[in-house]
Amino acid sequence: MKRTCLLFTTLLFMVTSAIIHASEPQTMRVDYYHTGDALTEIFSLHQVVVEPLPWPGNLARTTDETNRGLYLFEIVEPITNKVLFSRGYASIFGEWQHTGEATRMHRTFHESVRFPKPEKPVRLRISKRDDANRFAAIWSLMIDPADMLVVRKLPPLDAKVMKVMNNGPSTKKVDVLILGDGFTVEEMSEFERHCNELTKEMMAVEPFKTHKNDFNFWAINVPAPESGTNRPSNGTFRWSRIGATYDAFRSERYVLAFDNQRMREIAQYAPYEFLIILTNSETYGGGGIFGLYTTVAAKNEWRSYLMVHEFGHHFAALADEYYTSPVAYNDAESSRPEPWEPNVTALHNARHLKWNHLVDSNTDLPTPWPKSTFEAFQKTNQAKRKQLRAENRPESEMSALFRREQAFSDSLFATSKYHNSIGAFEGANYEATGFYRPAMNCIMFTRHTEFCKVCQEGIVDIINLYVD
Repeated sequence: MKRTCLLFTTLLFMVTSAIIHASEPQTMRVDYYHTGDALTEIFSLHQVVVEPLPWPGNLARTTDETNRGLYLFEIVEPITNKVLFSRGYASIFGEWQHTGEATRMHRTFHESVRFPKPEKPVRLRISKRDDANRFAAIWSLMIDPADMLVVRKLPPLDAKVMKVMNNGPSTKKVDVLILGDGFTVEEMSEFERHCNELTKEMMAVEPFKTHKNDFNFWAINVPAPESGTNRPSNGTFRWSRIGATYDAFRSERYVLAFDNQRMREIAQYAPYEFLIILTNSETYGGGGIFGLYTTVAAKNEWRSYLMVHEFGHHFAALADEYYTSPVAYNDAESSRPEPWEPNVTALHNARHLKWNHLVDSNTDLPTPWPKSTFEAFQKTNQAKRKQLRAENRPESEMSALFRREQAFSDSLFATSKYHNSIGAFEGANYEATGFYRPAMNCIMFTRHTEFCKVCQEGIVDIINLYVD
């Protein structure tokens, strides 16, 4: 009876949506394989799918001019070459390509792009940034929506679509879908509580607070057979439908979901443009990839910060501004191109700083800050962090370490001349030198409570891409 009720709820949601949006195109998804190593990459088609729900996006906002992302996909008219739809994005492969493992072996990742179903054959064109940071086409594919091999019969969803926050029709809002990982049937109420609490907490942070009415939030949790999330580094092994796991790229705190196809088969039953995956775990960790998803450890003391920080990556392509924590990526090249992320710069020319309109004329560029004192503290602090993990200490001890770390940073910055200024502060993008961030402190630098003005502008740019 319970399964029947869940299926009825889902079908009712789908039928109602189809009636309301009868004039809107269906959602089309192209699934493909992305294969290669540090120097090569190959794309190959898996399948073309017509998803069960109408396109949730604003049809007046079909082309992306924000210039974000490592990759760009475009839906193009074959004869006129007119771009009908486009979005910048990043990918797991794009990140993995900069790890040491990519220099030793090939790997394959499953990826997807979604767009309004066209009426006639179109060309999918995927481009990647070249050495000059310009997009250059690397793969194209003809897609005929009438092709008999387009997948139209889909696996059913054995879960319900929950409404977390609704502010109006999906075509006029940013739709965010929260997926559960590692929550059992008995933990459904706990998952729903996390969804409601974390949504409210994120919407209390600017600029989301000002734009709260521009967002809808939905949630789906397909019950897990066993409680918890996979974490190989401490011997915790779990299976889940979307394959979320700690230790991604062998970084103990990095959480990614690797079963893209199954994840899409769940997500397709709710309107969404952005995804958040809540893991049923206490261990500090998460991740965010532009245009792909956000992951958050739902039970960690710092879950609200993780949610907002990682969503900054996923939603607005904000770069990490910290540089003292260990990461899985290889060192940056000595000749640094200007990053495409809106909140970091190589500062090749201070007069053409990308956020110059926010910089006071009296602010020094580069901008002084207590860098050496901060780095000396972090050297000791990171050693303590590493020791806590090596000894598998209780998570409460790690949280206490983070509280002391944040208190030190807040106190240190409060007495600095430019602590409230926008400038160019050296140390960002995982590098101590050569890259600069716009503010002394920000959610993208420490476990701060606010985004700097540059990051806020970057977020609003993406909101405007989806909302009238």
